[in-house]
Amino acid sequence: MTQPMTQPMTQSLHRSSPAAAHRGVHKSMTGLAAVALSGILAIAVTVGATDSSAPSGVSTPPPAPAGAPMPGGFAQLVKMVRPAVVNITVSRNAGSGETPPHGRPGWFERGPRDRNFFGMPPFPAPRRDPRGMGMGSGVIVSPDGYVATNHHVIEGAHTVTVTLLDKRTFAGTLVGSDPQTDLAVIKIQGDDLPFVSWGDSSSLEVGDYVLAVGSPFGLHSTVTQGIVSAKGRGGMGITQYEDFIQTDAAINPGNSGGALVNMRGELVGINTAILSRTGGSQGVGFAVPAGIGRHVYASLVKTGTVVRGFLGVGIQAVTPDLANSFHLDRPAGAIVTDVREASPAAFGGLRRGDIIIRYREQTIATPRDLQRAVTTTPVDTDVTMTIMRDGEEQTLRTTIAEHPASQRTAAASSPAGAVPRLAGLAVEDLTPPLARRLGVDDRMTGVVITEVRAGSHAGNAGLMQGDIIREINHAPVPSLNTFRQAVRTLPADEPVLLFIHRRGMPLFLTVKV
Repeated sequence: MTQPMTQPMTQSLHRSSPAAAHRGVHKSMTGLAAVALSGILAIAVTVGATDSSAPSGVSTPPPAPAGAPMPGGFAQLVKMVRPAVVNITVSRNAGSGETPPHGRPGWFERGPRDRNFFGMPPFPAPRRDPRGMGMGSGVIVSPDGYVATNHHVIEGAHTVTVTLLDKRTFAGTLVGSDPQTDLAVIKIQGDDLPFVSWGDSSSLEVGDYVLAVGSPFGLHSTVTQGIVSAKGRGGMGITQYEDFIQTDAAINPGNSGGALVNMRGELVGINTAILSRTGGSQGVGFAVPAGIGRHVYASLVKTGTVVRGFLGVGIQAVTPDLANSFHLDRPAGAIVTDVREASPAAFGGLRRGDIIIRYREQTIATPRDLQRAVTTTPVDTDVTMTIMRDGEEQTLRTTIAEHPASQRTAAASSPAGAVPRLAGLAVEDLTPPLARRLGVDDRMTGVVITEVRAGSHAGNAGLMQGDIIREINHAPVPSLNTFRQAVRTLPADEPVLLFIHRRGMPLFLTVKV
């Protein structure tokens, strides 16, 4: 972890929350803060339903070299892009916020190993707007009203209001969000909606011109210009999966969720955070690249969640000294430091001390290369890996699995007027080991409640963490998949009857929605 600076003012990554120990983490959003999620290098990566045919923009602005401004400046480009970048205002119920409720086990959110991999201290609770209001930005990325934004912009929101450049306002519906990449998708209903198409962030070069569009300090549709300062920034503790585009285009509080576009008017990044000593722009901003955003967006639109591939290894970078110790020609690849039992890595024969140098014919120079490569691999795909073991090259094969954390779902709260049934719950499969921990028969089936959001319909109905949901409206829900299906088909404006087990006792509860 970067050591604190010796100057009187220490640098911080800003998301509008107070400084963390040694280095505060703040997101560029007005009146809304979020605790950063520490990253892990164990390969549990974003794959999800990566169907590129999911709703996305298809606008075709005039062609121009990706890194060069248009003749006469940026005005024509701005006219094409600016209408599709929206202002997002959220409100929250009293008691809601960006951090999990006290007492929630850490492994429900990030897993017990996150801190060990990065050695980062826990972050303090963020400041909360006493009015329960927050503001950020978003980008309409399809003509049917799907809006990409940051997870921390809409986290804990009770209502979401989306305002366009032409002053039209819409109630937003949460489609899904992904804290691990700090991305979210909301939906608005309207006619003749402007939109921006996803671009190819991998084609960006350091030095290319980019524009940042958003609502800094609530100033709608502000445009700033800069260049790509660096690519592939990671290990910063902003999100769990990091591969940021760094830019000197001015990004300030309120820009979170806004657009970073290239000179073709394509969306190449979602503006997310800044590095600053003052809380405002100092020329170091970070955007989630479209290469990640497009996949997360497609998965959220298709399923409401992000399914993650799982290799099941801990990895670290190869330093020059380690390269000598492992008899490598150069310091490249990813050293396996841990292999999880019964994981794809274990089934494929990976061992601690192996160096992964290729994955599906892609050269692996750093651990982040491996993470990105697995990110694009669909679950259940057979893959080959080339490794160095005892100075000799070997080829191993395995099948990518779904990450255990992906097998939980959060029916997160959504805007008023479009609240999903059972909003405010996070659940996971009742496995035999978990059943034994809860003191119930390990043959029992259902889903276990891992979180109940304060002020939600589920919380008001009396549902509690640790409750086991066995039936919804008299229909059994033996697994997480059947739970998801049942929730999606619940009729609106009708009470939901749940049959649960609480501390071994059967109980019926009604959730009014």
